Amino acid sequence: MAYAVGQVAKVAGVTVRTLHHYDEIGLLSPSGRTSAGYRRYDDADLQRLQLVLYYRELGFPLEEITAIIDDPAADPAAHLRRQHELLTVRLKRLQEMVTAIEFAMEASKMNIQLTPEERFEVFGDVDPEEHQAEAERRWGDTDAYRESNRRAASYTKDDWLRHKAENEDWGRRIVAVLASGVPADSPEAMELAEEHRQLISRWFYECSYEMQTGLADMYLADERFTAYYENIAPGLAAYLHEAIHANAISRA
Repeated sequence: MAYAVGQVAKVAGVTVRTLHHYDEIGLLSPSGRTSAGYRRYDDADLQRLQLVLYYRELGFPLEEITAIIDDPAADPAAHLRRQHELLTVRLKRLQEMVTAIEFAMEASKMNIQLTPEERFEVFGDVDPEEHQAEAERRWGDTDAYRESNRRAASYTKDDWLRHKAENEDWGRRIVAVLASGVPADSPEAMELAEEHRQLISRWFYECSYEMQTGLADMYLADERFTAYYENIAPGLAAYLHEAIHANAISRA
């Protein structure tokens, strides 16, 4: 089947000008033309375009994409394997960035007294004060915010690394409970919900059950927090939300 350039542009989500450019540089030339000279693309052309867009999304320059696709030693399966490997690496990096950002947000990051080298060791390449304005706008008039800010200002690098290790250990255990299949209102899940509350109280501010359930609601309402827990394990955000509410009810 033959497709007009406008049809291909619409299906692929690119502009007609982009397809013209790909033709001009030899990256994607249509297999045919009409008697009036209009470009016509066939199924093989669309498959090649799909490869081009995959590699472009991964950040490859167009010249390198041409060399990769035209490699006579490569076949479609090899391209798929390569794209899978590259996307897996990229996904891992994005997950690490999301984790670092959400850790920085939840840790109340304002006024942390660390050198640039220590900040990098604790938080990676994420600026821990990036969300200060938003946090202050949302919670700046609360006692919890002021107490969290006061404590955070006193923590050393070792303090932050210790908090990070405790948080990661808790994360591994809540994921194991989720994977075991026990319900969110089970004793195991509620115990970890209680530990979640105690971690906040120990490191940042006295977290009541009412405040913790408010946080749990935010974990579902705010897509950034949802993404943080979903990147740890699919379904964890809703599971933790339910466990926190169940624990609060059981201890009321």
